[in-house]
Amino acid sequence: MSNTILQVPMSKDLRDQAASAASKMGFSSLQETVRVFLSQLASKEVRINFETNTVRLSAKNEKRYSKMIEDIESGKAKTKTFTTVEALMQDLNSED
Repeated sequence: MSNTILQVPMSKDLRDQAASAASKMGFSSLQETVRVFLSQLASKEVRINFETNTVRLSAKNEKRYSKMIEDIESGKAKTKTFTTVEALMQDLNSED
């Protein structure tokens, strides 16, 4: 088996943070972490999931948005529905 070198440009700060995280996870080095990840990627064993942190609304905004939803669901708020993109675009482009 012949080896090759993969060079990945990154900031020193990112490298240091990743190395620290890898160490805390039990890896002997950042290189070992990358090798394990690439091995799993090559064998299609890796699942990548991008998640964002949940935004918590203030009590005031929670009440505001709950009222909006209630008004829409009860029919109090005027809303429009469209069955085609063309109908939506026509309404958006109208000068009403």
